[in-house]
Amino acid sequence: MSESINQDRRRILGATAATVAMTQLGRAVAADASIASTKVSFGPVKQIDAGPLNVGYAETGPSGGSPVILLHGWPYDIHSFVDVAPLLASAGYRVIVPYVRGYGTTRFLATDTFRNGEPVAVASDVIDLMDALHIEKAILAGFDWGARSANIVGALWPERCKAMVSVSGYLIGTPEGEMRPLPPAAELQWWYQFYFATERGRLGYGKYTHDFAKLIWQLASPKWNFDDATFDRSAASLTNPDHVAIAIHNYRWRLGLAEGDPKYAGLVRRLAGAPAIGVPTITMEGDANGAPHPPAEAYAKKFSGAYEHRVIAGGIGHNLPQEAPQAFAQAVVDVDRLRA
Repeated sequence: MSESINQDRRRILGATAATVAMTQLGRAVAADASIASTKVSFGPVKQIDAGPLNVGYAETGPSGGSPVILLHGWPYDIHSFVDVAPLLASAGYRVIVPYVRGYGTTRFLATDTFRNGEPVAVASDVIDLMDALHIEKAILAGFDWGARSANIVGALWPERCKAMVSVSGYLIGTPEGEMRPLPPAAELQWWYQFYFATERGRLGYGKYTHDFAKLIWQLASPKWNFDDATFDRSAASLTNPDHVAIAIHNYRWRLGLAEGDPKYAGLVRRLAGAPAIGVPTITMEGDANGAPHPPAEAYAKKFSGAYEHRVIAGGIGHNLPQEAPQAFAQAVVDVDRLRA
């Protein structure tokens, strides 16, 4: 019994220390979440072969710390977590922030590999990276495509996912499930998917990638006053030679207009039933998210394990980790000790 008490005491002290450390470092993060900062940056990006990719990733924190993998979305990059990562590192976590396929320094190992943006392929990249880094289990936290990848890993490979933080909740979908028409106002929010479905859209995104991404940032986070330097730092990642092909394929696949890779067909079938996710989860939403997102009550029951939902106030938009890094990092710390 004394050993059990000691273990409980260590857990409580560890959690308290992590919270205190984050609070102290959090004071160094810009107090006004609507103003992005470019003063903080990652160290040199590392590269590792993982599955079909040579993945570029940032890493910080103690090498023996509990692993946390932070997953960005479209059209963002690893700098969405530039203020989150040091907060978590100061709390003792080993933090890994990979460039998604088609972004930054991540490249395909073979020139003839299908440039597949299928969500299950993007999620499989997370497992390949964990294998390459010899990480058996990690906390996964992300937004946009990154939240979708975390959801898929939690559903298909729960033994690899210790816990999850997911902005906008449950995002698993298939072309069949997403064919249900929405009311006109809701369909309007998906305008870029319909644009990407056309050849004009593919050419347009390729020609105006920088301006297109900036427009999405503005629409998705209407109250976030990011500056040009902050945007340009992330937009540089979109010059990846595979970026346009990956983005276009992802959205066309969602609309049932592009075929996926047959090797993932079995996994796609498993996701077709919108499986529940049993790992401990905290879902989050900004109070000013201008991107399409489901209401929390629509997906809460999809999380069958320990679960919390948090709304972050203060004009926080779609890029929640970069707009509210303290709240996002705190959710990671809290989900680590969330139990049913």
